[in-house]
Amino acid sequence: MGIIIRTLLVAAGLWLATAIVPGVEAYTTSALIWAAIALGLINAFVRPLVILLTLPLTVLTLGVFLLVINAGMLNLAAWFVDGFVVQGFWSSVFGAIVVGLTSWVGSAFVSERGRYEVMVVRR
Repeated sequence: MGIIIRTLLVAAGLWLATAIVPGVEAYTTSALIWAAIALGLINAFVRPLVILLTLPLTVLTLGVFLLVINAGMLNLAAWFVDGFVVQGFWSSVFGAIVVGLTSWVGSAFVSERGRYEVMVVRR
């Protein structure tokens, strides 16, 4: 259940990116869902390898190079999915920022098991 909710969070981030970032376009809803699935698989299998290979550059830039890696993963997902297009470097960078922020905010409310969580702090 958790993987479905996380895929829907990524799809919401991609939808938001298509709405506010020029150059990021999804022609159909199914292309948006397939792009979210592709991005999830790419982030699970390809991204860790790329991060490991570019670790010295990431450390040298104090982590800013991770934005470039995320943009590359978004471009790779666009390359795999027909109907999902990312045009240009800056469109992919801003699209990756939007998708990342949306996923981060959404993940704050979803546990590892895919359940909605509320934290109560008592004094």
